[in-house]
Amino acid sequence: MLSDGYLIGDGTWNLRVYVTNLQVERSLRVKGDLHIGGVMLKLVEDLDIAMDWSDHALWWPAKNRWLSRTRSTLDQYGVQADAALEFTPMHKTLRVQLPDLRYLDCRVDFSIKTFNAVIQLCKELGIRHPEELSFCKPLEPCHLKCNFKDMQSNKKHKEMNGSKPADTNTFIGNHSPAGSNHSLDKTPPFMCAPISPRHATSTPISSPLGMKGTWKRNQSDLNGSYLSNGHVMSIESLNGSLYQSLVQSPSTPSQEAKSHSLRPKSLVEKARLNVAWLDSSLSIMEQGINEFDTLRLRFKFFSFYDLNPKVDGVRINQIYEQAKWMLLNEELDCTEEEALMFAALQVQVNLQAGVPQPTTENHSNSFADDDIDAALTDLQVTLEGSHISSTNDITQVPELYDYLRFLKPKRFTLKAFKRYWFTCRELRLRLYKNREDVAAGIAPIHEMNLRGCEVTPEVNLAQNKYSIKLEVAGPDGMSESYIRCDSEEQYAKWMAACRLASKGRSLADSSYDAEVASILAFLRMQHPAPTPAINPASLDIVPEDYIAPRLQRKLKGKLVQRILEAHANVKELPLIEAKMSYIKAWQSLPDFGISLFVVKFRGHKKEELLGIAFNRLMRMEINSGDHLKTWRYNTMKAWNVNWEIKHMLVQFEEEDIEFACHSADCKVIHEFIGGYIFLSMRSKEANQSLNEDMFHKLTGGW
Repeated sequence: MLSDGYLIGDGTWNLRVYVTNLQVERSLRVKGDLHIGGVMLKLVEDLDIAMDWSDHALWWPAKNRWLSRTRSTLDQYGVQADAALEFTPMHKTLRVQLPDLRYLDCRVDFSIKTFNAVIQLCKELGIRHPEELSFCKPLEPCHLKCNFKDMQSNKKHKEMNGSKPADTNTFIGNHSPAGSNHSLDKTPPFMCAPISPRHATSTPISSPLGMKGTWKRNQSDLNGSYLSNGHVMSIESLNGSLYQSLVQSPSTPSQEAKSHSLRPKSLVEKARLNVAWLDSSLSIMEQGINEFDTLRLRFKFFSFYDLNPKVDGVRINQIYEQAKWMLLNEELDCTEEEALMFAALQVQVNLQAGVPQPTTENHSNSFADDDIDAALTDLQVTLEGSHISSTNDITQVPELYDYLRFLKPKRFTLKAFKRYWFTCRELRLRLYKNREDVAAGIAPIHEMNLRGCEVTPEVNLAQNKYSIKLEVAGPDGMSESYIRCDSEEQYAKWMAACRLASKGRSLADSSYDAEVASILAFLRMQHPAPTPAINPASLDIVPEDYIAPRLQRKLKGKLVQRILEAHANVKELPLIEAKMSYIKAWQSLPDFGISLFVVKFRGHKKEELLGIAFNRLMRMEINSGDHLKTWRYNTMKAWNVNWEIKHMLVQFEEEDIEFACHSADCKVIHEFIGGYIFLSMRSKEANQSLNEDMFHKLTGGW
């Protein structure tokens, strides 16, 4: 018996496909052995509309996945008669908030992995090394009030949300079909308090699949115009001016963007910020993001490779802006002197923005000379050895020695710093009662191996205190001690030695002199000038745009005067150098580049913090942030995840650690570790083409 030209019982069935552009549905008669490309061809022929369909693909809403392998059949994908597919464009409009808080309307590929979508967007924006960035969802204050783990189990939230949203970061490797594109076959809900979009730029951390965006474009958006408050722009409207627009940001962003910046009030809230990162191995669409939704583009990995002012104007500006807002929003702590220095550099950037800058050619020659000088210095050190050695014998091991003061805190006792003769040689710090004990061959009264230790500056310029906090691994955890120096020069030498030793590098390392110079420059910028170089009345400085709220209250009444006194130290810097100085000073802060997570280690009842940096993992006390243990990546053997119970196992040479992450999905931690290891493999000698397969291999969880 025939039906519509088909023989009933021949294995064919009706497949429903909704064409999103035309808002029409078609029913196609298909067989399970028909490949995806054939389905699309059949659909286009049935529509019989002359238009370019090359950017369209099939999306399966019920399974939350793209049918992107055109040679695979319906049977191979598991598509049956009850399936309802969508024929929709792969490139969709996404509102992206840049690190400088401006919004940009972009055409982004929703069908490829998020990592690859970021690469494509960064290419349009002129940002090199896109592997350092990623997308994250905008957060609301409610997301900082409870852990991701608690969101998942909160039944009330599930009832209030109604539908089952897509999980931002879930990836279950052992449930994905062989050869799949990392799509979700089983999606546990990621629930949070429901958010009604009160404003045009809010996207819930967990967008239900039924929602079609949380903002609507007005006529000015459609025309791609640049709004007067610097709020929204589009790539298409900027054309050739895109680079100039992104290389310099408005001194003040829109009030709306500022009002939705979060200020974490504790280390736990800082850790909860990391719940928002998208999964790099999944497409944007698979993570509950719809057309016209908002995502934030941020630097995720704080390991900036080859920052070159000649070609990285946009990249340097966006790093500077992200650093600035991290400090203003108190995501990163700094001292009063450091805060004033950052404010002074920000004033200089704003002043230089309206001044003609040196030509690119002059910059190129200057930086080329710097590169040549650096290369010659490295060659000289390689051939002659470091000048720290007391003799010209290249076999002599460099050694640093001086009288310093030492304190090892003990519970329930108050002890003052005591003066000792210090020596630092081959990563070991030794303390003697006096200099003569060394010549007499007397054993040191205290000795520390600095490899893998934590080094934290404890500096108060106003009180002339220059201390170094050392946390050295021991049988009972991290042992804490303090070194007090007498002058800036002495502090810079010993701080540089300790920092290098913590990374396993001795005083013979060619970077020692540069590290000393960098520390001294950082300190000099914090010294206030006796009088400001600029009349305070000539500048309209709004304090909240330059100083974090905590310090505004402390310096109330004399803040502008103090900022301009600090500005006298940096008033000669041109625009690009002021931004680079800001970035370098930011990188010198003790907590720079540490991404926090709330975890519970196996066998322990209390939650703790896990800090992830570019070269190490840190176990930290949840309230104070004190370091309990540090593990370096260079001693790591493997890292694995049990995707069923969401536990992570990291194997080091000295021990294995296992923990569950409570503030985010464990996939986020897995991706941070794999991402930093991927970034550490970059080198100028290697091919500079980005190895995307290696990134996914290290971060994807297979």
